[in-house]
Amino acid sequence: MEKLQGNFSTTNSSLPKPTLYAGGFVPLDLDEWTLIIPIFLILICLLGLVGNVCVIAVLLHNARKANPSLMHSLILNLNISDLLLLMFSVPFRAAAYSRSSLNLGWFVCKTSDWFTHTCLSAKSITIAIAARACFMYASNPSKQVNIGHLTIFAVLVCIWLVAAVLPLPEWFFTDARQVDSSFICLMNIPAQAQEMMAIFVKLYPIFVYCIPFTLAFFNFWRAYGQCQRRGTKTQNLRNQIRSRRLTLMLLSVTVSFCILWLPEWVSWLWIWHKPVSGPSPPQAFVTLAQILMFSTSCVNPLIFLVMSEDFKEGFKDVWKRLTSKKSLNGNDIQDQGALNSEVIAESPCPGPESPEQPEPTDGKVEQSNSQNFGSQDSKENPVFPDVEQFWHGRELDPSEQNNDPIPWEHEEQGTEVPKSDTKL
Repeated sequence: MEKLQGNFSTTNSSLPKPTLYAGGFVPLDLDEWTLIIPIFLILICLLGLVGNVCVIAVLLHNARKANPSLMHSLILNLNISDLLLLMFSVPFRAAAYSRSSLNLGWFVCKTSDWFTHTCLSAKSITIAIAARACFMYASNPSKQVNIGHLTIFAVLVCIWLVAAVLPLPEWFFTDARQVDSSFICLMNIPAQAQEMMAIFVKLYPIFVYCIPFTLAFFNFWRAYGQCQRRGTKTQNLRNQIRSRRLTLMLLSVTVSFCILWLPEWVSWLWIWHKPVSGPSPPQAFVTLAQILMFSTSCVNPLIFLVMSEDFKEGFKDVWKRLTSKKSLNGNDIQDQGALNSEVIAESPCPGPESPEQPEPTDGKVEQSNSQNFGSQDSKENPVFPDVEQFWHGRELDPSEQNNDPIPWEHEEQGTEVPKSDTKL
């Protein structure tokens, strides 16, 4: 949202009077930027869609093997919010930048900013809850894993309800106007709502940005301190390693989201709290802030796929499944059937004129095998007659079975141990 001097202004209040543009519309002075900015947004949209679809596929594939935990559900919620941003917000922002006058409809104009901030708020709240779940896992893994499905579903529903209610004033006061033969989205704040809007623009960044990230960093600090404690058992050491990796991965996601979203909040505060005669934020800065804000949807899947071994293994499993399904096509099945028919046709069958030959007995087979074995190894390892007679006699001697070196084991199992007749 950008604020520039124009023909329409808000009524007399503490809020600034110049025109408030909504729906992602930012008037650009240079025509070259109307081509470059949409290209950047389209690249972000394509890369983010591929990355988030891969992460969601891995999470769903892992959910089929075992019951999804709270942490997996929160990571899935992060990727769903990124996917919604890339599918419904980024294309309209690219279209708004490409043309100075673009009629996207009343509904799109009214819900564009609200939907974007709803998804971003859901991400920030989800990160705060994920940090708490990470601390729970680091302190007691069984406590985090044993959370029921109804509790997880209730947490996700509450996240989206809170995220949808917080930016509602942007939906109420956004309107489509015709300005100088151009159809644009404007913030039309009535006189009776000026004080409420003044409170909203001060509290909204605190509830959406400051509080969630403060709680997230605090819980990550506690979780990392819990991971530093050495366990006495092997299972505890494994849990510490997994919790440390999980903490570092989620901390990287939080830091990147916090940094890339910060310029948008600087632009927000500059627009809503600047003096009436003060300078507006530069157009390049506002545009760059929006690009960085949407680029978080590309960075998060990259962090998951690079820093998590579970995601790597899951991605390999999904890729193997896809490639194996492609390899088993109809042509391969037909070729296999033809090959089997050829093998059956070529196999020799006994005819009526040629009677079946009897198969050699076991003794003959063993004799032939021993002859073959002797022909191969007799030259290298010659067997002397005395040694051969000695081992042959021990094999035939029944007293070997009576000389049990560990008879107590058979006595414990309830078996009778024959007495030895051997005399020393």
